[in-house]
This record gives sequence, C-alpha cells and structure tokens, in this order.
Amino acid sequence: MQPARFDAVIAELAPITAAFAEAGYRLFIVGGTVRDLLLGRDSAGFDFDFTTNAHPDAVKSILAGKVDALWTQGERFGTIAALRGTRSLEITTHRAEAYSPDSRKPEVKFSDSVQIDLSRRDFTINAMALELTATSPQLVDPYGGLDDLLALRLRTPLSPEESFSDDPLRMLRAARFVATLSVTPDDALVSAVRSMNERLSIVSSERVRDEFDRMIVTDAVGLGLRFAVETGLTDHFLPELPALSLEQDPIHRHKDVLTHTFAVVENVRNDMPGDFRITRLAALFHDIGKPKTRKVLPGKGMTFYHHEVVGAKMTRKRMRELHYSNDDIRRVSELVFLSGRFHTYQMGWTDSAVRRYVRDAGDVLTELNVLVRCDCTTRSERKVDALNLRMSELEERINELAQHEELAALRPEMDGLAVMAHLGITPGRAVGEAIDFLMELRLDEGILGEQEIRRRLDDWWAQHQAR
Repeated sequence: MQPARFDAVIAELAPITAAFAEAGYRLFIVGGTVRDLLLGRDSAGFDFDFTTNAHPDAVKSILAGKVDALWTQGERFGTIAALRGTRSLEITTHRAEAYSPDSRKPEVKFSDSVQIDLSRRDFTINAMALELTATSPQLVDPYGGLDDLLALRLRTPLSPEESFSDDPLRMLRAARFVATLSVTPDDALVSAVRSMNERLSIVSSERVRDEFDRMIVTDAVGLGLRFAVETGLTDHFLPELPALSLEQDPIHRHKDVLTHTFAVVENVRNDMPGDFRITRLAALFHDIGKPKTRKVLPGKGMTFYHHEVVGAKMTRKRMRELHYSNDDIRRVSELVFLSGRFHTYQMGWTDSAVRRYVRDAGDVLTELNVLVRCDCTTRSERKVDALNLRMSELEERINELAQHEELAALRPEMDGLAVMAHLGITPGRAVGEAIDFLMELRLDEGILGEQEIRRRLDDWWAQHQAR
C-alpha cells in the first residue's frame, strides 16, 4: 500500500494514468519526485517525472487532448514533456543507456524493464518508483532507496564505478545531495570518486556549472564543498579552492583559509537581502587570491594581502571557463574585488568615504554589505559585535545621504556638453579631465549647486591652461 502522502498526487494524475492503462502501458512516477514525497515535502510546486514502457510515439498519442501543451525536443532521448494546468510533466521511456569512456553524451537504448531503468539512475534514493497503473499503486524499490533515505545514506544502485562511468557528473551530484539532504556517502562511493574524479573533465562546462550552482544554494553547502574538495572534484573546475587549505588564517583563527571560506559561504543565508546565489558565489571566491599574493614587508615581518585584485581576476577566469553569464561574472568579480574595501575605512564614515563606497559598489551594494558581515567568522563575540556596529553605522550613513543626494546614480553636476559649452572647447582629452575633476568634487563635497560648480570649474580650467 502506498503512503497516504501520495493520495493527492495519485488523484491528480488519475486521467493520465487511466489513458496509459487503457493503451496497455505501465506508468510510474519516478526519481526525485518519489523521494521528495516520501520526505513529506509539499507537492504543490513539483514538476513530475515519469518512466514508462511506452515509446515516445505512443506517449505522444496517449497524451493528445489530455494536456495543455506538449514538447518533443527530448524525443530522441526518449523524453516527452508536457504541461497540464500549471504542472510540468516529463515522461521518459525506460532506458538502459551507458556512456562510452570518452563521450559526453550517452548512447540511448530503451528498455522494457523498470528495474533496469532504475538501476541506471544516480543514487538509490532516486531509484524508487511508484507504479500508478497497477491495480493498487505500489512503491517499486529494488535497490533499498527507502532504507537509505531513512538512514541518511548515499549509495548507487549498481557499483559506483559503473554509475560514475555512465555519467561522471553524478560525482558532483553526490556533493549536492550531501549538502541538500545531509546524507553520508558510503565508503565505496567516496573511494570511487577519488579514483575517478578525472573523468569529470569529459562533462560539458555548462553541466558542471549548473550542478555546482544547485549545490551552492543549499543549506548545508559546506558539507558538499568539503566533499568536492577532499575527493578531488574541484581540481577539475576550481583548482584554487584546495590550495586555500595550505594558507594559514591567523586573523580569523581558523587552521586554514579554506575553513574560513566554508564558514563565510554558510554564513550567507537565503533570508538575507540581495541576490543569494551571487553572494554565495562571491563568498566562495572572496579569498581565492590569497595563496598567490601573500608577501612580507622587508624588515617589518608584517603579512599583507592585495589578494582582492588577483582574486577578482581569477574569479573571472574560472567563471568564464564554466560559461557563467557575463552579468554573473561581473557581479561576482566586483564583489571579490571590493570585499576588503570596508576595512580600509578605520576613522569613521565621512560623507566622501560613503559616496566612494556606494559609487564603487554600484548595483552590488546590498550584496557587498551582506558579504562583509558574513566574512566575520571569528569566535570573539566582541569582534563580531564591533564589525556589525560599524556596518550598521555605514548603512545608516548611506540612508542619511541618500535622502539628500542621488547616491544610487552618482554623477558630476555637469555633463560633457555642459562643460564644453561653459568652457568654449571642443571634444577632446580636456573634456574627460574636466569630468574627472567634477566627479571628484561630487564625491568629496556632494552637490554644490550651479553657481559654485561653475566657479570651481573655471578655477580648475585656469590652472589646467597654466600647466
């Protein structure tokens, strides 16, 4: 007998189930849908995945008139997608494909057996199905997925070597499930990832990026990241990350910068303002330049870092390789570059300092403030309280100035056309230098008014001509 939590889903799908049964085919809900229903998660936002012994042509015929839209882009892989109301459905013919050792794409083979289909899935907790077309819906669990789900254990249906050979991305997906469900991978799985991690290199950058993006927004992201580092997975798409474990972190009193980095990433929570995913990525990359930039001042024995500049460059390189969007790359690298800027202001927040901080942050101001707060991982409550107080003071100063000035769009009080008209000059280098001068005035002194700004420009122009 199926769990009662499946009842609403079974009732919703009854017309589709009846159509498959009348056509003589079997239909199963499968994979993550079953797992999440067993976990008691609300099915309202689910997309449903199915497997069936019907081939794509038959699936299209069965669904005709019973769904609101139908897509066939995945037909050559055995998948027909449909929309029924607001619910997305994906129905895939039982598969038994396998990857060749040097291929990024599987050789698609159909199967008549749900057990074979489930055996080719990534993990036992995703290798469960609920047959809807049986006389009474039944849970199909040939590989012990329910027991593993209850025990918080991560295993593969077949040997991990065979599973990861079929699809190497599953090794990185294991890291995501470690983070998502706090499951513990069994020893055989961990050993297989360590010995096979180089096979991740045959997976497309886009697939690696998408899987990594799914992991970076999980609650227990540190567990997944540590698994990915310790098994060698990050060596193939973010090789600078393991190197952070060799860099000491005396400031935050962690044994290494990697431990600090994981703490910062986990400090960034989904309920904080700004773009959660972007801030999480920036937290991951924010100290990535440290191993490349540590230097000692001659005769002083002082350690200093100019790692933000190098870190931003490295961030852009790695994100480009993973084919992140240009906007993602820009925002994350800007946050890495600016991540230490807050700490350069030690003498209080003057109007000029606030304007420059806001100007430099631009459209990542909210995320930058979150990152600065989360970068404080010391165990000293006094230091945490002091940083939060300073950040609160800065945010108050930003709000105060914003009430009197257009901080969100800082610009000189005169544009290039106005400068040329006032000084009687034509386009050229002098116009750019004048605009730079006016921008510095705007940052240092705020809005001066038309009469004063023109007087200042005249004074600057007289000195410029005298040079």
